[in-house]
Amino acid sequence: MFKILASGFSFKGKKKGGFVPVVEVKWLEGRNAEQKKKLIEGIFRVFEESGVKKENLQVIIEDVPKTNWGMDGKPASEK
Repeated sequence: MFKILASGFSFKGKKKGGFVPVVEVKWLEGRNAEQKKKLIEGIFRVFEESGVKKENLQVIIEDVPKTNWGMDGKPASEK
């Protein structure tokens, strides 16, 4: 699941002005650091191609335990 938010962003106590896109990714646990890095780089690349500067984008990845994710009426841990 991907969610994109427009959010005011404060850096070291100073308002940078405007809104900053924040991309939240929720996915099942189990990906390693390299897979997460590739996803982050890909998201930044797509936004850069759309005219968003790297310093104006944030990506948050949340690993959800399989016991906390329901699919087809069952926890993902049982699939």
